[in-house]
Amino acid sequence: MSRSIYVAEHGAGAGKSAVALGIAELLSRRVPELGVFRPLVLDATRDDTIDLVRERYGVDVPREELYGVTYAEAAAMVADGRREDLFAHIVDRYRAVDRRCGAVVVVGSDFDDGHHHQTGGMSRELAFNARLATEFGSVVVAVVNGAASEPAALPGQARTAYHSLSDLNATVAAVVINRAPAGLRPPDLPVPSFVIPAVPTLGAPTVAEVAAALGAEVVTGDSAALGRDVLGYVVGAAHLPHVLEHMAPGELLITPGDRSDLLVATAAAQVAGVTSAAGIVLTLGLDPDPVALSVFTGLDPGLAVLRVKTGSFETIAAATRIEHRLSAANPRKVDAAIGVFESHVDGGELTRVLDVSRSTRVTPMMFEYDLLDRARADRRRVVLPEGTEERILRAVDSLLRRGAADLTLLGNPDTVRRKARELGLDLDAADVVDPVTSELRAEFAEQYVDLRRHKGMTHELARDVMRDVNYFGTMMVHNGHADGMVSGSVHTTAATIRPAFEIVKTRPGVSVASSVFLMLLPDRVLVYGDCAVNPDPDATQLADIALSSAETAAAFGIEPLVAMLSYSTGASGAGADVTKVAEATERVRSLRPDLPVEGPIQYDAAIDPAVAATKLPDSAVAGRATVFVFPDLNTGNNTYKAVQRSAGAVAVGPVLQGLRRPVNDLSRGATVKDIVNTVAITAVQAALPQ
Repeated sequence: MSRSIYVAEHGAGAGKSAVALGIAELLSRRVPELGVFRPLVLDATRDDTIDLVRERYGVDVPREELYGVTYAEAAAMVADGRREDLFAHIVDRYRAVDRRCGAVVVVGSDFDDGHHHQTGGMSRELAFNARLATEFGSVVVAVVNGAASEPAALPGQARTAYHSLSDLNATVAAVVINRAPAGLRPPDLPVPSFVIPAVPTLGAPTVAEVAAALGAEVVTGDSAALGRDVLGYVVGAAHLPHVLEHMAPGELLITPGDRSDLLVATAAAQVAGVTSAAGIVLTLGLDPDPVALSVFTGLDPGLAVLRVKTGSFETIAAATRIEHRLSAANPRKVDAAIGVFESHVDGGELTRVLDVSRSTRVTPMMFEYDLLDRARADRRRVVLPEGTEERILRAVDSLLRRGAADLTLLGNPDTVRRKARELGLDLDAADVVDPVTSELRAEFAEQYVDLRRHKGMTHELARDVMRDVNYFGTMMVHNGHADGMVSGSVHTTAATIRPAFEIVKTRPGVSVASSVFLMLLPDRVLVYGDCAVNPDPDATQLADIALSSAETAAAFGIEPLVAMLSYSTGASGAGADVTKVAEATERVRSLRPDLPVEGPIQYDAAIDPAVAATKLPDSAVAGRATVFVFPDLNTGNNTYKAVQRSAGAVAVGPVLQGLRRPVNDLSRGATVKDIVNTVAITAVQAALPQ
């Protein structure tokens, strides 16, 4: 089942909390630990939806952790130009909840519910919720307000909700028209759609809620009287008979405090069954006549009397803006909301669609969080030879705080610790080893002589080689003192990977070690190989690169759909380069018949469905490729850099593949974030079955 269901309104007042409650009820029967999360809340100390779900389903997460930020905090961050920081913070908070729960119901933002009034607000809200749903890896259940438009317009609004969210890269699982007029049928959509009819009592506030919203004093009335539903309002400004005549069932009478006649007459009419009012609000701050109040209470009409300081028309204006919110304080309405949901939503169909509608899109933020989660789940030790480099030290501080890996830094311990203190970093949990003075140096030198004796290696030279941090770090990996290594922030690629080729070597059955870049695009992650190691692989090597790249993709949650790239598609071109790619493709198919692979294929046909429909309409890969295998280093290196710079992609790598144990190279321009990601990748690789 999809671990996260994001309930988003398309327009204000759709009743998404009631739909979210119904989904929570459905999921609570299928997962042992249900969670709830709200990206934005009005009040950090109270949110009715969070409190209700947490209490009803025993959510074992402190309530202060179940939201992202308050509206005020969000507004301040946006005003400061920190919009991306806002998303990152909310995602970080969500991930902490997701890790502790079997499934999470996310209740989207309320921008349109009185929190902004600018034109175009709904489109901004939709984009905000769609972005978060994608970052969370959630599938979306869109909720359309069935009471906001004419019945004939509602199917079109449901289609708009679906397509708007889909166009924003959200994965829509279902659409619900809530509070719909009687008789409306579910619209025909690409996903299941449901219609929940309007139930007036569900959206109606109670007398107690009206009292709280108006700041009213309760003159008289017990809990039953305060629990009555307020279905409407009537102003007691006319003569007594006209007021009673116009009082509909469930209406709250709002009248000046000196109208003793209305007070007594309403009580009498209630007892006689002439009217069925919700209660009475006395305005202008006037105390009711004591005799009239005594008669009222003596009649015992079961009505509450409230008193406010404002005038009648000001009071009714404020009252009509009050909307009931489901809360644990009103279990009657909670049960009613679940009842109407279950009566009109096919729980089996919704369960099935949630089972199969996993979000297939992977954003950079999602990828990074998933990476850290996986590294944290099976913690490994990674050695970092460049132990005195500032970026490395800052990355180590971040990784240790996140618990993503155990770390060993190479360098003089005094120098490393002093530099960490100067930078204000806490690296106490990291090991620091000096290759020059380490007792392992002699042992590693002996082993290196054995490995390289055929190259004329001597003991004296081997001891000097083991002073090199990259060789020493690689020997640590080779001997199991570390599970993987990351270097290259100040060393060349050759200096980083040469020791790996000499010492760690390739896995059995792999003819060549290679590399991939994980290209983090705004809405997906692609795998590019080989862009860093092999200048001109032959057909056999190219096939191995494709197989290794597919394995790397699968290891990081990317469905491998392999495109063997060339300057021609299918049989449209000829030449040695095309022949090489064709031979490599056939070799991949023979070795892995289960792996979707296409080649030769041009880049545009591999990635663009429209082009694919023209050039290779029957291909399972064309237009959908996730793994792009370049014919040579020149093409691969230039393409990844072009996409990185032109499309604003984040390029993580190169990630080496095909080695017995993971050793990865950093760009010398690597940022702290790049280093964190690469260490996490290395830790995940180290945990994979060899």
